[in-house]
Amino acid sequence: MGNAMLLQQIIDESSSLNNFPWLPQVITWAHLLGGFLIVVGLFTRLACLLQIPILLGAIIFVHVKNGFISFNTDLIFSIFILLLLIVFFIEGGGKISLDQYFKTARAPG
Repeated sequence: MGNAMLLQQIIDESSSLNNFPWLPQVITWAHLLGGFLIVVGLFTRLACLLQIPILLGAIIFVHVKNGFISFNTDLIFSIFILLLLIVFFIEGGGKISLDQYFKTARAPG
């Protein structure tokens, strides 16, 4: 319990948001654009690669602040989404993705 309070104190005293006031907007737009790219299957692996650090940051910083064992936390949902991002990163977009469409449209014959 003492380590959790120390980590919370370090996070609260961190001035990273004060030094980078544009960071929340960049993260928001990267998350929205990456989610759209994953849904349509365009640059799926790259979009997943960009989403994984965002989601890890949310899991670490948001859920540490709210508490890991709180009933109002979305920790399980966030971990599930993280696992899905890893699967999509490994497997790619699939048969009905735009990645696959452009790959077959470019192939001769």
